[in-house]
Amino acid sequence: MIETIGTYATAFWLIVGAGFALVGAIGILKFNDGMTRLHAPTKVGTVGVGALLLASMIHSFTIGAGSFHELLIMSFLFVTAPISANFIAKVHIHKKSCDTPPPPPRDDTWSTLNTPADQQLAPQAEETDKVRL
Repeated sequence: MIETIGTYATAFWLIVGAGFALVGAIGILKFNDGMTRLHAPTKVGTVGVGALLLASMIHSFTIGAGSFHELLIMSFLFVTAPISANFIAKVHIHKKSCDTPPPPPRDDTWSTLNTPADQQLAPQAEETDKVRL
C-alpha cells in the first residue's frame, strides 16, 4: 500500500518538475531580451528542479534507503539561484543592454547603476599627475 502511494507521488512530482522545467526552457527561447530571459530559469527552472529532487527523495524513502541529501541540494539551489540572477541582472544593466533600467525605489539609487557624485571613485587623472612629477 505504501509502495503504491510512494510510486504515484514520485510519478506526480516527476511530471510536475518536468513540466516546470519545460516551461522554463520554452521561456528562454521565447523571451526577447536578456532581462526577461532571466526570469525563466531562475523562477520556473528552480521550482522544476526542486520538484524533481522531491520526487527523488520520496522514491528513496519508498524503497527503504531514505536520505535527506536531496533536501540539502534543494536548499542550496533555492539560496544560490536568486544571487546568481541578481548578478546577471546587474551585468545587463551596467552593459546597458536592457531597454530601460528599472526605476529607483523610494527615490534612492538602484543598486550600483546610479551612484551619487559624492560616493563615486576619485578621477584617475589626479594619480597620473602625481606620477608625471
